[in-house]
Amino acid sequence: MDRVLILLGVGLIIAGLAWRLGLLEWFGRLPGDIRIEGERGGFYFPITSMLLISVLLSLLLGLWRR
Repeated sequence: MDRVLILLGVGLIIAGLAWRLGLLEWFGRLPGDIRIEGERGGFYFPITSMLLISVLLSLLLGLWRR
């Protein structure tokens, strides 16, 4: 369990640095992400972004188990 937590922490640090450096600006603006903006506020539902994360995590976990 400690190994998983360490790798998760390292992954989050790398993702945070990539976000901070602007390497992930495209994420969240993919085709299929629903964005509705009005005068009083907005609604955002990142369907495509969530599917991409799900596929990537499934691949990583599948490779980890082998």
